[in-house]
Amino acid sequence: MLRRRHLGRVSFAEVNDFQHALLNANDDYLLLFEHPPTYTRGIRAQADSFLVAPDTLKADVVDADRGGDVTYHGPGQIVAWVIATVADDPASGRLHVGRLEEAVLRTVRFFDPAGQLGVVGRHEGYPGIWAHLDTHPTKIAQVGVRTERDDLGRRRTLHGIALNVNVDLTAFDAIVPCGIAELPVGSLKSLGAEVNFLEVEERLGDELAEQLGGEVRVAAVDRAGASLSSERPLIRRLRQAGVNPDVALDIASRKPEWLRIPAHMGDEFNSLRKLTEDLRLVTVCEEAGCPNIFECWADGTATFMVNGERCTRACGFCLIDTRKPLALDPTEPERVAEAVVRLNLAHAVITCVARDDLADGGAGAIADTIRAIRARRPETQVEVLISDVKGDMASLQLILDAKPDVVNHNIETVARLQRAVRPSAGYLRSLTVLARSAQAGLVTKSGMMVGLGETRDEVEETLADLAAVGVQIATIGQYLRPTKNHLPVARWWEPAEFDELAAVGQRLGLSYVQSSPLTRSSYHARDAAASAPAPVSLRSRA
Repeated sequence: MLRRRHLGRVSFAEVNDFQHALLNANDDYLLLFEHPPTYTRGIRAQADSFLVAPDTLKADVVDADRGGDVTYHGPGQIVAWVIATVADDPASGRLHVGRLEEAVLRTVRFFDPAGQLGVVGRHEGYPGIWAHLDTHPTKIAQVGVRTERDDLGRRRTLHGIALNVNVDLTAFDAIVPCGIAELPVGSLKSLGAEVNFLEVEERLGDELAEQLGGEVRVAAVDRAGASLSSERPLIRRLRQAGVNPDVALDIASRKPEWLRIPAHMGDEFNSLRKLTEDLRLVTVCEEAGCPNIFECWADGTATFMVNGERCTRACGFCLIDTRKPLALDPTEPERVAEAVVRLNLAHAVITCVARDDLADGGAGAIADTIRAIRARRPETQVEVLISDVKGDMASLQLILDAKPDVVNHNIETVARLQRAVRPSAGYLRSLTVLARSAQAGLVTKSGMMVGLGETRDEVEETLADLAAVGVQIATIGQYLRPTKNHLPVARWWEPAEFDELAAVGQRLGLSYVQSSPLTRSSYHARDAAASAPAPVSLRSRA
């Protein structure tokens, strides 16, 4: 199985962590993307390959664990990485590179029917793909691959190729590209080929898939451009992602029987509400309008929300307040710990609003809350439901170092709908947060909603990606529209479909899947954590 992923524009650090997590995946992966301006140094990079001081460049400068010298990646350049199992043979790496190069050659020739690029092919003694070999050899594609054994002893490939479509070539002036000073770098556009970037990426993906062989499953993020539509951005993004909101369910339409929940406000419910009021605590149960609040509170469980009650993001599905957030309250961690003690909780769930206004994304306060609970009631299992902390590894590490028993980060929806549903987040970034948490040896969990316009195949691909990066627990529930200002419901998924998704998730390698119309991230969290096996730490990688 080859799982092909079109990821959009992503940072080197995030996609690099993602590919390393995929090293131990059951399936092969083909990742296609572009970087923001980035210079990479391979393991054989020479100090004099930078013609200017690296710290003066307006770009990321990163070290890559592949061969080669210094090169540049940026918008307008397609990067394709393949994480695949190859024969356990010294020649397998070279054969793999040959397949990648052949896919590039076929792609370039397809978009150059008039022969603007002259003779295109491999240039003896030089890596990559070259144009105008008959006149002035110009490099248009780079190659950098390594192989590594995974935990099962398989030989797996990492990294791949980069094709210059319409990249800014002046960025190469700051370096000796790939250590080759005597020959120039070009792009399809600079050499006269009229091409569309996304069409080239799609064709390259097809050619690579053919070279790699096997069944192919595709998922792609939505990268629709600007629109002149006068509709609200939320609805406009939904249309651009291929969902027609005009045929969505009306918010006043009657819900199916399986989504109707009786309200039971007994003594346990009232006492928990009084406790949260006394300790000035916020619960996501109330703030997000969770349909399970009566059941959970009657059971004496609640999910406490830290870092205030105002979120810096405005996701299209969420009811939480998005006004300017207030300063953090330093007493909040101790107040949460007091609530855990008073409720005698065996399993405490701590979630948070996104705090993009803070340097650490609010990670430090979450870590403080974990430690406060540990100090007051060390026998309590602590589960945290965190934001992506803007993809910052140092911030995430603050949480990981506090050693929660479960790290939960919701991917929320399928790749295609990420931009429509949560425009300030990203599919790859969420997978990277989860991969890093699993790498730290922690039980890792994620959740998603259905009913936003996704397909069954897309949900399955998302579950496959979660399993591939080491997630053990997944939750799947029906999206319910909080107000008419939020994303509409495309359809109601039926209970039998949720059962089928649970079976699919477990077949893909997830240890525990809680899937039902009313499932939410923290629903039956204690049972889910108890059912997940102790995590197996992955090998640390440079």
